[in-house]
Parts: sequence; C-alpha cells; structure tokens
Amino acid sequence: MFQVGDKIVHPMHGAGIVDSIVQKKVNGVVREYYVLKLPVGGMLVMIPTHNCEEIGVRPVIPGEEADRVLAAIPEIQVEITQNWNQRYRENMLRIKSGDLMEVARVVKSLVQRDGERGLSTGERKMLHSAKQILISEIVLSQDSSYEAVEARLDRALS
Repeated sequence: MFQVGDKIVHPMHGAGIVDSIVQKKVNGVVREYYVLKLPVGGMLVMIPTHNCEEIGVRPVIPGEEADRVLAAIPEIQVEITQNWNQRYRENMLRIKSGDLMEVARVVKSLVQRDGERGLSTGERKMLHSAKQILISEIVLSQDSSYEAVEARLDRALS
C-alpha cells in the first residue's frame, strides 16, 4: 500500500505523487482511491487502491535506472510492423506493460517512423502520450525539470 507523498507510476498516465487517499462511493460501492497528482499539467488521477497491482501501478524507478534507460535508447532495436492496426496494438501493449524500457521502445519506433513516413493522428497522439509517460517518471526519479529531461531524451533519440 502506498502512502501520501509516495512517488508512483500509473502505466497509462505516467508518474505522480500520491496527494491523498480518499473514500468515494461509485455505483453504490464505497472504495478507497489514491489521488495521484501528475507534475505534467497538474492533472489529478484517482486510482482504486484495491486493484493497483492489476492496473500495474508501481513505485517510480531509482534515478540510476532512469539514467540506464536514457543511455540505452540509442541502442534499442525497433522493428516496424507495416500493418498500422497491428503496430498500434503492439505499441499499446508495450505502454500498458508499465516497463519504462518498453515505453522508450515505443517512443523510438514512432519517432523513427515519423522521420521516414510520417505518423497518423492516432500514432501522433500515442507518441505524445508515451513521451509524457517516459519523461514524467524520469523527472520524478531524478528531481529534474521537464525541460531538462526532454532535452536529454531528444539527444538520445537523435
């Protein structure tokens, strides 16, 4: 169980800090929720405490591991599936896995595809979302600024 002030990651929304733990009645059932405050955009996400494990909520990675992820990006091998629908599903599964290296793989493959052929609107949104997830966790793991981490990511991708 997480506590107020813990830095945690939601696979689909990125990293944030547990702002509070509240009880809410939804569909007639009272449950506890973590209120996760995301540093990017200041958005609040409510996560049911009872199924955090199923969702894939986890603590933010240590700073050294974040460095390893950024350092590994230039070496990540990506194979780009030609079928748009299949490629989208594969990338969505990678993001949902919660594995930061898999999110980095999605970012790299979409950036490469954008440079070669351009992206559809759906893939452009996915790239934006995957970058936010990746950057938000590194920002919290290293107490760094969004801009600094984004610049490091851009260097790793070029």
